[in-house]
Amino acid sequence: PAPPALLPYVPRVPPAALPGKLTATTFALERPCCVFDRHANASDTVWLAVAFANASAAFRNPPSRADVPPYEQLPTAHSYMTLETAAATYACSASSPAVLRVGGDTLCGGQGGRDPCNGPLPSPGPYRVKFLVMGCHGPKAETRWSDPILLRRAGSPSTIDPAPVRHGSDVVVIASILASLGAVLAAAVLCATGAEAWGSLCHRDSGTGAFARRSYRTHHIPPALPQPLPPGCRCSPPGLGCFAPRPPGPCPAK
Repeated sequence: PAPPALLPYVPRVPPAALPGKLTATTFALERPCCVFDRHANASDTVWLAVAFANASAAFRNPPSRADVPPYEQLPTAHSYMTLETAAATYACSASSPAVLRVGGDTLCGGQGGRDPCNGPLPSPGPYRVKFLVMGCHGPKAETRWSDPILLRRAGSPSTIDPAPVRHGSDVVVIASILASLGAVLAAAVLCATGAEAWGSLCHRDSGTGAFARRSYRTHHIPPALPQPLPPGCRCSPPGLGCFAPRPPGPCPAK
């Protein structure tokens, strides 16, 4: 059979900042839009070949779908193929997500139930990938290999120091100075507040004492003089007034 056409397209990780673009077991790829239109029919499929970077040169395109290297053989064969997709999905007129996720299927790895499997990648790599158009009679077109893709490395628990971080003597001195300045400032604020409150209290007490020392002299009111009894009133003790008529004549002397 004729060798597949080599397309100038190079797969790559999206340059924009994306959540989860590179993880310890997965990575994202730009979707190849308008790349296979001239080389694929409606019945053709597009595969993604994944290989360790140092084994990509030894990768051989499978002659048929039955010969596609599975995901489970990655540790021994150092390559596999996944993400089988209809070629029409990558057409210019197709509306589909702009990003592919490699290694995002956690349910197929090691179970042998799904084919092809897009299981998590077992190591940081680095990896290289390329797209391959497969028809009824084998490969029809392929892209170039990508640049090496290195995944994130998970930190080992043995590298974590459980002891607290020890600060240098300069840091301790600066911290002590700042603490002393804070204490002085707090004391100054308390003194100013206490002095203001004490002054207000003293002012209030002085006003009360001045009021207590004041004396007021009332006007002198002379005693009331006895008023003569009206005629016809009987004599009564002083201050009781007239309470009954009396007979004519002077009142007897008391």
